[in-house]
Amino acid sequence: MKRVLFALIFCTTLATLPACQADETVRAYGGAEKIWLLQEIDGAAFPARATLSFPDKGKLAGTAPCNRYFGTMNVPYPWFDASQIGATKMACPDLAAENLFFAALAEMTLSEVLGDTLLLSDDKGREMVFKAE
Repeated sequence: MKRVLFALIFCTTLATLPACQADETVRAYGGAEKIWLLQEIDGAAFPARATLSFPDKGKLAGTAPCNRYFGTMNVPYPWFDASQIGATKMACPDLAAENLFFAALAEMTLSEVLGDTLLLSDDKGREMVFKAE
């Protein structure tokens, strides 16, 4: 009986440890409470409206040109990894811009918050520039 009780307490404690850890993602380094509006991808002005926000620890969300999206982001700053992206499935005339946005977002591996500017980049030289709304 003692072993079962010990195992139950031990497993419960392990399950709650991640919830106690501090937020070390881009959200904690200036990304919280801001909605980031995409300005450009790879030096070219983005032709539609797309946003990015970090509403809760380990979460990202926003609006792409046609759809709302959400996902997870659990890597420590300055790393960036938008994963498990889900989105609504509405069609609109800006689907090409939306595909460009999601493809670029999936490739970004680094983040840098500079006041009201958020830079996302990868090791191939790709870059996304966002401004706080």
